[in-house]
Amino acid sequence: MEENRPQVRPAAEGWEQARTTEGRPVLQFASPRVKQPPQHFADLSLDERAEKLKERGLPAFRAKQLSTHYFQHWTTDPEQMSDLPKVGREELVESLFPPLLTEVRRLRTDDGNTIKFLWRLFDGALVESVLMRYPGRITLCVSSQAGCGMNCPFCATGQAGLTRNMSTAEIVDQVVAANRAIAEGALGEKEHDDERVTNIVFMGMGEPLANYKRVMAAVHRFVDPVPQGLGMSARNITLSTVGLVPAIRKLADEDVPVTFALSLHAPDDELRDELIPVNNRWNVDEAIDAAYDYFRKTGRRVSIEYALIKDMNDHAWRAALLAKKLNQRGRGWVHVNPIPLNPTPGSIWTASEPEIQDLFVETLRAGGVPTTLRDTRGKEIDGACGQLAAAE
Repeated sequence: MEENRPQVRPAAEGWEQARTTEGRPVLQFASPRVKQPPQHFADLSLDERAEKLKERGLPAFRAKQLSTHYFQHWTTDPEQMSDLPKVGREELVESLFPPLLTEVRRLRTDDGNTIKFLWRLFDGALVESVLMRYPGRITLCVSSQAGCGMNCPFCATGQAGLTRNMSTAEIVDQVVAANRAIAEGALGEKEHDDERVTNIVFMGMGEPLANYKRVMAAVHRFVDPVPQGLGMSARNITLSTVGLVPAIRKLADEDVPVTFALSLHAPDDELRDELIPVNNRWNVDEAIDAAYDYFRKTGRRVSIEYALIKDMNDHAWRAALLAKKLNQRGRGWVHVNPIPLNPTPGSIWTASEPEIQDLFVETLRAGGVPTTLRDTRGKEIDGACGQLAAAE
């Protein structure tokens, strides 16, 4: 059965994939020069916040008080900031905390454990974040760009190209808004009083490493101790990329032990060139080498993300080739997460058959590669990023 299975080639469905005159998919690495949102408190380090307040003739310690309200109590409501002088409080708060995210829609799965937020940014751009409760942890999938310039033919976000990079504060505010929603009971009954986002995955809209500077500033806000930041563990933050090799190498030198994930989706250049157009710039082996070097420098095990797509990239020989390539670099440095694609009836972009999926996983494990089939969430609420924004 495996030998006779067809090989489906990637093709954009229902939209025209932007291509160069030579016929290659267009890649946008730089954000268009468009207006950025107004500066927000979360764009600044604690020292910069203190300086900002001193410029206004206020004592530096107010920076810590305001940080406590935003990063610990998740509020920008001046009425709740009674430790600040009443005179001028409202104007101060309004100037430091301009609204960044306006909630457009909120969809919840039937079991109440997954919520998808659609946000409108100050310039009308739409982005999404997905909140997921698991036993013992709460994960938020965040967006880092409005749109995406990587032009992958299976991705709803990539269809419109890159609108702009998101600011540091726009990225951070997704987490603060999610914490506020949890505190208000959005995920139902709490397991404990201090329930909040424990894990962050940069797997929402955009290519995080193409917005490197702002994404890394946001990571620092996440891991900085309260009230300087959110006081999260760097190990619970996953940065995902389709394979921007220079940025992966830069990330390895940051000395921030985040979890690194490479979205590979094919172990052979012939298919990956079509599936992930950035592969034309940095091929499979270059991307895997950079991922391995990340492990060597940081000691942090790397994740390989692999969306299983029916008859396209789910052949057992590809699992064997992937195991071979990973093992050539060594053992114990990597973990593979095959992800069943959200099924689209009648589309070439649909989920693998269960027995094919199982054979793919078994082949990797037989090759000595730790492999865990990813738990997919949110099918009933268009859980794959970009689907809600595209529908608006």
